[in-house]
Amino acid sequence: MLIVKNVSIKKPVIYLNILKDKKLLAVDSDTTVRTFTTEELTLASGFKANIKHERYKTQVVTFSEEGDYFATLSSDCRESRLYNAKTKKVIARVSRHQGEVSCVGIDPLTRFMFSCGDDGKTFVTDIKSGKLIFTLPPHADTINDIVFSPKGTWVATAGYDRKISLFSLVTMTHKEKFKAHSAPIVKMRFLSKNRLLSVDKNAKAIVWNIHSGKVLMRLEGIHDDVVSVTTSKDDQFLFLGTALGYILLYDLNTYQQLSSKYIKMESPLTYLEFDKENDYLIVGTVDGFIAYYDIYEGQDRLMELLKMKKFQEIEKSSLANPILAYTNIYDMVSNLWENTLKKAKILLQNGENKKALLLFGHFVNIPNRNKVIQKIIKDYEQYDKFVQFAKERKLALAYSLANTFPVYKESKIYQALEKQWKKSFVAAQKLSLSAKGMDRAKEMLAPYRGISDKTRLIQDMMTKGEIYKRFLAYFGKRDFKMCSELLKQYKFLKEFPEYDTLSNYADSVYMKLYESVNKGDTYTASKYLKILSEFDDFRDELNELSKSIAAKQKFFDAVENNNLLVAYELLDANEELLETEDGIKLNKQWLKDMAMANGFALAGDTNGLKDTLHIYLNITSKYRALANEFAWCYSTQIEQKIAGEALQKEIEKGIKNYILNFGLEDQIVVLFEKFQKAYPESKLNIELLREGSSSMWRPSMIVSSILE
Repeated sequence: MLIVKNVSIKKPVIYLNILKDKKLLAVDSDTTVRTFTTEELTLASGFKANIKHERYKTQVVTFSEEGDYFATLSSDCRESRLYNAKTKKVIARVSRHQGEVSCVGIDPLTRFMFSCGDDGKTFVTDIKSGKLIFTLPPHADTINDIVFSPKGTWVATAGYDRKISLFSLVTMTHKEKFKAHSAPIVKMRFLSKNRLLSVDKNAKAIVWNIHSGKVLMRLEGIHDDVVSVTTSKDDQFLFLGTALGYILLYDLNTYQQLSSKYIKMESPLTYLEFDKENDYLIVGTVDGFIAYYDIYEGQDRLMELLKMKKFQEIEKSSLANPILAYTNIYDMVSNLWENTLKKAKILLQNGENKKALLLFGHFVNIPNRNKVIQKIIKDYEQYDKFVQFAKERKLALAYSLANTFPVYKESKIYQALEKQWKKSFVAAQKLSLSAKGMDRAKEMLAPYRGISDKTRLIQDMMTKGEIYKRFLAYFGKRDFKMCSELLKQYKFLKEFPEYDTLSNYADSVYMKLYESVNKGDTYTASKYLKILSEFDDFRDELNELSKSIAAKQKFFDAVENNNLLVAYELLDANEELLETEDGIKLNKQWLKDMAMANGFALAGDTNGLKDTLHIYLNITSKYRALANEFAWCYSTQIEQKIAGEALQKEIEKGIKNYILNFGLEDQIVVLFEKFQKAYPESKLNIELLREGSSSMWRPSMIVSSILE
């Protein structure tokens, strides 16, 4: 792979990000921040934070989506800091970790800064106010990575305890931890279709379903420490960067490794980013080198080679860059090969071997194609015998050759044999339904005895005539469920035309189902789903789809009837509803109201907070999020009283009430430390107080002041 463009920043590259304005943001190990123009990689702006990072295998610096804020570790890793990137001023510092800070994160909606540590804790700070507002469920050991789903719905943390903790930023609730790794997890990334990738210290990679927590796939072929992960547009390709400078390439639809050495950097690799607009993979290295690679390098050359019919060169190009095999040009070559194969088989069937070889001429020098060519030519050496056996009605011998050389089954002669078999089998079945016709049926099927798969069907038919009668009866009544049950038990029924009719009908309903789903017509989709549920072949595939359709229909009905309680409950439980027009609208309103509520919480205004969020007070799925908001409001009230030097007993009462409502959270611990400094004579011991829990908080517990 050739470098399209590059730039050097001299120090190790520890962070890369394509910002919303399309500029490339790059940060080095001294936390010197630079932005470059996309076209020429000329320096557009920059500043120095002067924080030296000796280790940067974890995310020690990160920026918000628009580059307005950034978070980083201090040089000694004792605290994390949140900065306003425009003013360069510190908004917040988190120094509560027992040990060092390990990594930081900012969610895609620029609401929170996350500080993760060696103590397994994650402290969450509100970006606008710089206040500590909640913590994530802890890990038993160091957290190595924190990642967010693209829409900011989920946050995942993982580390040395080998577990993944998934937390919903919509409902503020925690999912059960995922366990399957046998070594510390070092890197993660959210993928499309509700998937999450995780890689451990032993170079084992797992793709998870985030809703079920099940392992979808374990990736093969990783033989080095993975230091960075990124994906192409639409998550079609996965790129894994390793400590030795190799970039591994995977197809995320099949999970197949396409290359174990897609790119090899001369110096150790530190960071990967992807420019989705231009299909460029961006690589940062330990010596400060930033390089752009076009993942479709060689595509223009393919068209030239296709015009010249240089298929061997096209194949070489696709081996050098496996992504070229996914282009439209390569599809044209593949289609040409398939058509050539089809025509050559017809020539070989007609005994025109020389013409077939000439037809293959453009492909014989391509090793993998040539293997296919040589096998087909060898297989057709026995084809004349097959034809002779078929003409002489030596069916057992003809079918034996067809089973030995499956390519014969594509021929018209074999298809004619199968057509005659089906015709004879159906006719014999009808005859066997009466006692007088049994002998004639046996005689009709006699030529097929000795053909193992057909002998079994014949025996079933002769002994189970009543089964066919039942099948016909159910078929006539359109009782597809019972038809499916019989087909599952008695394979011989699949030889009858009624089965073909059933299959064609099911396939047509299946296509209509997905058309309805894609159009968002859940009512029609539900009708088709009900029909297909009677066909056993579709049962497993339709299980998840039926739940999705039912949830969507219920959601749309709730929105139409202005039933916000049901609508938000469903929206919070089904992430895919966020993709619908109504889902986007409702979620926008929630985020807008929460942003407004933050202002009231910051001011300690409970009434303003309650008025802003009143439509959500009956929605169960919002209780944890509401609890966090009111806890923040009440902590502000306590903080205001401490700053105003209020009576000691009044503040102590507020602290007791807070802990009774929300438990002994880190927010109140921070406040209590401030209180102790301001009121050293207080004998209050918060560890002896009766504790509540945010998970048990309910809107009925709202009071105007926590100090009352």
